[in-house]
Amino acid sequence: MKTECIGDHVKLEGKIYPCTVSLTMDLVGGKWKAVILYHLKEGSKRYNELRKELPTVTEMTLSLQLKQLEKDGLVSRKVFGEKPPIKVVYSLTDLGKTFIPVLDAITEWGNQIVTEKGEFIHAFEKE
Repeated sequence: MKTECIGDHVKLEGKIYPCTVSLTMDLVGGKWKAVILYHLKEGSKRYNELRKELPTVTEMTLSLQLKQLEKDGLVSRKVFGEKPPIKVVYSLTDLGKTFIPVLDAITEWGNQIVTEKGEFIHAFEKE
């Protein structure tokens, strides 16, 4: 029997899931979480750097997703300085870094789909 199916449910930090896929999707699912993790995989970034790299995400959504990723232990937030202007830097935690091979597989699969059925556009164009 597959490991993820040994019991009726899995539990992480008090939260119960029907299977490990459900747990994983809770941690990294949605429109922006994996994208944020992708942009942090090469190293730490400030909030405004992430905003520039994700031009279609709202500030509120980015902020909420970063907080959730931090709460779930995938992203760390470090604050430098005590009075304005403070510097806030986000980076992957050790747990977040374990997701990099999955990000690489998702990226490779997406590139394959675009190569076969779509096209790469080099400039962000608003419709």
